[in-house]
Amino acid sequence: MKGKVEELTMEELDRSLEEAKVECRKLRFIAVTGKVENIKKIKELKRHIARVLTVKREYELGIRAKRV
Repeated sequence: MKGKVEELTMEELDRSLEEAKVECRKLRFIAVTGKVENIKKIKELKRHIARVLTVKREYELGIRAKRV
C-alpha cells in the first residue's frame, strides 16, 4: 500500500480513505466482541489512513503536484 498511495489521484485517495475508515470501524466493533482473527489488520488500516491523509495534506500545501 505504501508505494501505491503516492500514485493515486485525489478522487482515488478520497475513495481509499473512506473504504479504509469503514473497514477499520467494522474491525474495531468485531474486536470488542473478541472475534477478530487478525488484530494486526486494524493497525495496518490506521497506518494506511495516516498515509492517505498525509499525501492529501501535501497536495493542499503544494508540496506535491496534483494528479488528475
